[in-house]
Amino acid sequence: MKSGFKLVLITLPLVLLGAGFVAYTIINKPAPEQIKAVERATAVRVITARRSALAPTATGFGLITPARSYQAIAQVSGTAQYVNPMLKKGDILPEGAVLLRLSPSDYNLAIAQARANIRAAEARLAEIAVSKANQESALEIEQDVLALKSGDLERLEKLYAAGTASQTAWDGAKTAHLGQRQKVQNLHGSLALLPTQKLVQSEQIAVYQASLATAELNLARTELRLPFAARVASVSVEVGQFVGAGKAVASFDGVKTAEVEAQIPAADLQNLFQPIGVDRHSLAFDPSKITGVLSRLGLTAKVRLKLGQSMIEWPATLDRISNTIDQKSGTVGVILRIDNAYSSAELGSRPPLTKGMFVEVTLAAKPVDGIIIPRSALRDGQVMLVDAESRLKRLKVNAYLVQGDVALITGGLEAGARIVVSTPVPVIEGMLLDLHPDDTLMAKLAAAGSAQ
Repeated sequence: MKSGFKLVLITLPLVLLGAGFVAYTIINKPAPEQIKAVERATAVRVITARRSALAPTATGFGLITPARSYQAIAQVSGTAQYVNPMLKKGDILPEGAVLLRLSPSDYNLAIAQARANIRAAEARLAEIAVSKANQESALEIEQDVLALKSGDLERLEKLYAAGTASQTAWDGAKTAHLGQRQKVQNLHGSLALLPTQKLVQSEQIAVYQASLATAELNLARTELRLPFAARVASVSVEVGQFVGAGKAVASFDGVKTAEVEAQIPAADLQNLFQPIGVDRHSLAFDPSKITGVLSRLGLTAKVRLKLGQSMIEWPATLDRISNTIDQKSGTVGVILRIDNAYSSAELGSRPPLTKGMFVEVTLAAKPVDGIIIPRSALRDGQVMLVDAESRLKRLKVNAYLVQGDVALITGGLEAGARIVVSTPVPVIEGMLLDLHPDDTLMAKLAAAGSAQ
């Protein structure tokens, strides 16, 4: 009874009291405070579009070679009698310098023999002239004798017909007449041969004169001279050495002008053709057209050589384009000419451009006006902009040139527009942006334009 009494009088009231307190607390508790949803802005880096100019450029690398080279080759054979003491590898010789003299003895003898042959042939001509005069005089005499013999024969014929002359006398006169006619005929034949003999001797003189000219030319060829100022590249002759005809005794590299054939990607080179609207595809398969087109572009060219931490620069001229395109690398050989390759050298600061130097070549066309943006900001022909309410929007633009890390926009983008240069995640059209101007990037873009 006591347990039931305790349950009814003590425990149950306490439970009810606790439940009532909890219910009271729940009923009188204030409603939870409601937080209004606020749109979150995405942080992005932006730049302001500014008009500038960018020059299409193409860069390649190549090795320096002399624009002119010369190989001294002996045209005649002989013993080396004189060798220029400066004919040593690396030395520079002036234009017209005597390189080598061969012994002239054999060629002097050939000249003397040719002249002797000419004199002998001329004497034979004089002999023919005298012989002609003598034979003409003899012919006149023999013709007079023939006339007398003819008269004697005619008288004996009449006497023989009259019966007062014997047969023997008439036969003798006839024989004498025929003998005289034979002499006259022989003289006529000899005179007829004289013009032919004279012609033969004249032609023989011409042959001897040609031999004389050849001998004199060979004598002149015993001396080799340098046709232009050049640097000795190799030497293979010494005094006293026999030099055979056709042997190369030395080779030279011109010092006035140097050349470099730089390999430039065809895609970069084609960017230079845009100002005059050249068909890129036709140029890619017909390099012969490139040289003529480039001459109308007014391109500027520079050659740079890196020595340690310094970069040395030379102005250059685009001379011609190689006639083939490397199908493996897709590069085109562009040949540039550098004038005064040696004369512009300065001791200690500017070395001469010598054969084998590895240099960088840059071609630049005339600058084109537009807006320069980072290449990464151009996505599928579009850029992301910030509108007046700081929200993201996309804009289709005309990319005239994509070069290195930058792109030149010539249509669709106005100066003053705010361009998003970082990529928000996710990219949603109209999303709210938290703008952070990228002054460092803008300075780089401005420098890219001013450097042209």
